[in-house]
Amino acid sequence: MPDPAEQLQRIYLAGFQFETFERFPKAIGVVRDNIIAMLEATPEGLKMVGTPGWHMGEALGVLVEKEGRKVFQYKSEIVDATAERLEMVRRFREELEEVLKSS
Repeated sequence: MPDPAEQLQRIYLAGFQFETFERFPKAIGVVRDNIIAMLEATPEGLKMVGTPGWHMGEALGVLVEKEGRKVFQYKSEIVDATAERLEMVRRFREELEEVLKSS
């Protein structure tokens, strides 16, 4: 079983930052380049909860389709999901998954 402390160290060394949220006391936010993913400790080590999204203040903007276009949304806040941003999220996810697997 991977040690969560070692996993966190590898994540940090890979260039990610950490953020905690009062609303999610059992999860830790992993942030880089304005993209965020939530991780939770499990018996198998740290695992990603849901999908990464756009970091919007104290929250994660999820990818949705609104009025025929893709956007990241948290409540009434909206950020366009441009091709560049979608590619950034894809790379972020792949790199974070790779770091978690190498544990």
